[in-house]
Amino acid sequence: MRLFSYLLNLAYGLLLIAVSPVIAYRVLVLKKYRSGWSQKFLGKLPERDGERPCFWFHAVSVGEVLQLPPLIEILAEQHPELEFVISTTTHTGYAVAQEKFPDHTICYFPLDFSWAVKRGLKRIRPAAVILVEMELWPNFVLAAEQLQIPVSIINGRLSEKSFRGYRRLRALIGPLLNRLQLIAVQTDTYADRFAQLAGTTDRIQVTGSIKFDGIEVERSNSLTRELREAFQLKQIESVLIAGSTQDPEERIALEIYLEMRRQFPGLRLILVPRHQERFEDVATLVRSYGLPLIRRSHQSQEDQSQLIPFTTSERPPVCLLDTLGELKACWGLADFAFVGGSLTKRGGQNMIEPAGYGAALMFGPNTWNFKDIVAALLQHQAATVVRNQQELQAQLTDWLRDPESAREQGARAQAFVMSQRGATQRTAELLAQSLAGTAKSAGKAA
Repeated sequence: MRLFSYLLNLAYGLLLIAVSPVIAYRVLVLKKYRSGWSQKFLGKLPERDGERPCFWFHAVSVGEVLQLPPLIEILAEQHPELEFVISTTTHTGYAVAQEKFPDHTICYFPLDFSWAVKRGLKRIRPAAVILVEMELWPNFVLAAEQLQIPVSIINGRLSEKSFRGYRRLRALIGPLLNRLQLIAVQTDTYADRFAQLAGTTDRIQVTGSIKFDGIEVERSNSLTRELREAFQLKQIESVLIAGSTQDPEERIALEIYLEMRRQFPGLRLILVPRHQERFEDVATLVRSYGLPLIRRSHQSQEDQSQLIPFTTSERPPVCLLDTLGELKACWGLADFAFVGGSLTKRGGQNMIEPAGYGAALMFGPNTWNFKDIVAALLQHQAATVVRNQQELQAQLTDWLRDPESAREQGARAQAFVMSQRGATQRTAELLAQSLAGTAKSAGKAA
């Protein structure tokens, strides 16, 4: 195993050298990847004091981080002796984790060099490591095994594309999966794929998706109300949200919005770009159309008194949500929701959140990252696929002319989300068994 780790280190090092020009460009020009270097490369994670048991959750980015609050809340209530560490890979995920978990330790996940993962594990000293969805690194799993730290996957998912790739590496992936204590997956389909890779089913449990349990369904929540005031939305207005968008989806939404307002002057538009680094570009794009703009980052709760209302005779501003972690609440403003990354090659974004609020839901054809959820929504007639700008505009026109049909589709979407709840409690129970097993092992050792 030591030789295997050395070979991995060599491969990772050669890969880093190969991509170093790209990394340098992103650091120096795009100003990305500027934080957490010592944690990532050297494993200098925060050193945990005391002897309380600790669960270390690894959530790659924002989407995975936002799945954790309900689960950690349940575990903290049922096991007050537990400490929690939440690690992420991305800068935006780190920022959202700091906001969502101010009372817990937040850090970056170490790169899979043997020295970094060993030091990180020794500094955190977790009772268990829990990987959200799928983030499996060989050196990390091997180091955890050597230190007798159980590693599990929760809310596991394995797309058909990823499965095909992993199957080619089955000789490597299978033994790693068999070193895990638990593989808790969202669906029977994912369970079957994991079983084919591992060659066994004894560690695999189907729990459902914890994404459904953290979904807000009440539009009257405080943050949604605050966003309505910040964006100066009137109750009589209809709101289209284009969320988690990529280029050129904001331009498509703007052009449709301008066309629709000629027939339906009560329509408002909120844009929510997927990536933080595009906020300025999208703001510039809105102004290039000669449209007024409200930016959420300039309209915080503290300065609501500074808002300058517009009159009904003026063209209303387009709204730009350019803050992190607020899209979940913002979807509660949507009468009509378009989920981005689906007219591009991204593969879609989370469409459960607008469904939970009962918005009339649309997305493009490229949603392979959420294939099972999309299939279920379509089966329940709870979403509409629009293949291009023309179809998106046609569907929005139909709903504006027949608002009741939009409300009916939204109601079906919300009912579907409500029917899927319960995975968080099932996952918490499985993890509690892990904690109990660790305690027993410690007792025997003593």
